[in-house]
Amino acid sequence: MAPGNRKDPQNYKPSDSQYSLMEFMREFPDDDACLEWLWRNRFSPRGDSAYCLKCETQRIHRRYGTKQQRQSWTCIHCGHHLHPTAGTIFHKSSTSLHLWFYAMYLMTSTRCGISAKQLEREFGVTYKTAWRMAKLIRQELMVQDNQPFGGEVEMDETYVGGRRRGDKRGPPSEDSHKTPVFGMVQRRGRVAAMPVRNVKAKTLMPHVRRRVLPSSVVYTDELRSYDGLKRRGYQHERIHHAEQIYVSGDVHTNTIDGFWSLVKRGINGVYHAVSAKHLHGYLNEYTYQCNNQGKNGDQFRKLLLRSALSH
Repeated sequence: MAPGNRKDPQNYKPSDSQYSLMEFMREFPDDDACLEWLWRNRFSPRGDSAYCLKCETQRIHRRYGTKQQRQSWTCIHCGHHLHPTAGTIFHKSSTSLHLWFYAMYLMTSTRCGISAKQLEREFGVTYKTAWRMAKLIRQELMVQDNQPFGGEVEMDETYVGGRRRGDKRGPPSEDSHKTPVFGMVQRRGRVAAMPVRNVKAKTLMPHVRRRVLPSSVVYTDELRSYDGLKRRGYQHERIHHAEQIYVSGDVHTNTIDGFWSLVKRGINGVYHAVSAKHLHGYLNEYTYQCNNQGKNGDQFRKLLLRSALSH
């Protein structure tokens, strides 16, 4: 190929237009750029004026160099300070703000997740710091919404975790190390998943009534806990897995089964073991990935906007 026909590597973009690491570094090269983004998105879209709580009106604010770790903007009229990180997951954190943004970028760029050990290696911080960062991002920023499901909805239950030594194969018992998880997915739509105490009807039905609109078509397996769906106004169709039937026309639970497969592969391959106490956070991560499929830049920016909200 002639030199004139070669593409300039700096101008070349991948066919799927993903948000690359180089693009991230150009937009957020250091702590100052990250702090400036927070300031503009929390208090001052224009960058110079913001509402002063002390003056109770819009005032010009300036950023003055101080010895404090997290810089603030000061009202030039009364001297009141505004701290862009106050009330966010970054509040009182001694970790670089740039590393926080980078952690969010990494967690939205990997489909199966990224372990705290890998973050520790990437950032050069302690494992405790890396684990805390990932935990807060999962539990505070990747939180699942409460929007209702409608149309065609698949429901299923699964178990996540290990077995006690000596446990026999088969369905987990009440005292098993495995944690029961209930999930639902709207076909061609969103997914939700949450740990539950057990898979009895009195445990599952409150989740169904709270999240699924009446008259929706609900697809499940033959678990008896779903027996009361028709009485509650749902159109209920079952697929009989015990009879080796997995698809019958439109009746199947393959969509939610595929989500379970993604979750278990990710946990086994990346995290290896997840405690029941923190399982909800990991489910948040996988549902966030599934509900925000597409460009990883969109996922990253959505997390950024959530991080700008007070918690």
